[in-house]
Amino acid sequence: MAALMLLDLHQQWAWFVIIANGLAGLWALGAHRFASLRSRALWWYTLLAQLTMFVQVGLGVAVVNRDKLEFPQFHAFYGFVGIMAVAIIFSYRNQMKHRLYLLYGFGGLFVMGLGIRALLVGQ
Repeated sequence: MAALMLLDLHQQWAWFVIIANGLAGLWALGAHRFASLRSRALWWYTLLAQLTMFVQVGLGVAVVNRDKLEFPQFHAFYGFVGIMAVAIIFSYRNQMKHRLYLLYGFGGLFVMGLGIRALLVGQ
């Protein structure tokens, strides 16, 4: 019973990761174009959206370790690439100060795309 709940949480959280990072990316791209969208709330939301990827990978690792489930070949790969993408985006923030909104905008959409790809491969 608990095993199914953890697996269900992992599956449902995937949509939260995808939507949150997509919205963060679109907000940042909008903020690049429109100064009125630039606020501290954008950065807090982006932080929370990107942290959802870490939670998702942690849930996936817990499901696999606890239940010894097999997963499709590239499913875990996309999750770990998502974590690496978040780390790379964060590491470039100082070098890309002049294009920070573009970095986080396209970065958020990229993380969203990785989530979609992991979801599709995982079915």
